[in-house]
Amino acid sequence: MEFAIPFLFLGAILIAVFFRLAAGSMDGDRIDESIRQRGGRIVEKHWSPFGKGWVGEKDSRIYELIYEDADGNLHEATCKTSLLSGVYFTEDRIVQNRRQRKNHEDHALFHPATPQDDNEVSSLQEENRQLREEIEQLRNRPYED
Repeated sequence: MEFAIPFLFLGAILIAVFFRLAAGSMDGDRIDESIRQRGGRIVEKHWSPFGKGWVGEKDSRIYELIYEDADGNLHEATCKTSLLSGVYFTEDRIVQNRRQRKNHEDHALFHPATPQDDNEVSSLQEENRQLREEIEQLRNRPYED
């Protein structure tokens, strides 16, 4: 009988882990579907057990998202979800609008980074260093009238 107690304890832990993994899978599907219904797509999603609004939360799980909306804007959002409450956003803000994203993508398409760019940056950094030294020398030089 005393050997059964550790097995019961281990069995309870395994069952709890199984239910948490199953709930996480269903949460992910629920969140994906909520964003798809709005015409968007998920870019990144992760469970955040101590995310914004976790204090006092009993039933819902919290996720941090990055998603693109139907208009092409990029959002960072915090949402809560559970089997009974569905998906609700506690915070959702646009971090990059469509125009900014398009300009950035166009620039990357037509101006890909090259080793020459790295050399130019190094050259400019060196020139800035030299100019700072000259300015410092001029500041330390005695004032002549």
